[in-house]
Amino acid sequence: MKKFRHELKYYINEHDYLTLRRKIGVVLKQDNNSINQQGYLIRSLYFDNIHDHDLFHKNNGILRRKKFRIRIYNHSDKVIKLEKKSRQGEYILKTSAEITKDEYFKILDWDYEFLKEKEQPIYKEFYHYLNSEYMRPRVIVDYVREAYIGHISNVRITFDKELSVVTDSIDLFNPNHTTQEVLVHPQMILEVKYDEFLPDYIRKLLQLDAHNRSAISKYVLCRMKSIEYHGS
Repeated sequence: MKKFRHELKYYINEHDYLTLRRKIGVVLKQDNNSINQQGYLIRSLYFDNIHDHDLFHKNNGILRRKKFRIRIYNHSDKVIKLEKKSRQGEYILKTSAEITKDEYFKILDWDYEFLKEKEQPIYKEFYHYLNSEYMRPRVIVDYVREAYIGHISNVRITFDKELSVVTDSIDLFNPNHTTQEVLVHPQMILEVKYDEFLPDYIRKLLQLDAHNRSAISKYVLCRMKSIEYHGS
């Protein structure tokens, strides 16, 4: 059974990044999903209801909240994940299940009755929000993730770079999309996730007390940029 994990987020600059990745790379191995030393591309289509509850809950500091998204990696359709991310303060719980490309396009076409027939609860819950709250696609978020993993307390350290929003499409597989950078280089995001505790040697290597912790939401940053871009 999955359980809530700690999640800490920090804005860092390129100097911090180069220093930290060198230190972390000595003691933790890079995620197997990486296609090179820079990591891998994550593209996520986020959903919200007609009242933008998820957006406003985050901006208003609501401690218990959730987000639904459909996610792909490196522009590939080999793995397409439906995900729900729940948050209680600094604790997160992510549940996910795979969908096919045909199912993905069905969801975009509002043909989502098939979700009721699937066994895992996330499908039925997503169906409920689509059907009862008119949840719909809102924005596509792009970034490059460089991830390092450790077995003690299931530690995961990520550097998220080149955060961008797709400004002209809500289709993850649109080959002619246009993106706009949200965080100006060299700013990027450090995320630290772990289960019961963060090992002391990891905390010392990261020098977390030297960085400014922030309540960062990639969805909110990109959604606000999209609203600014489109004027609504």
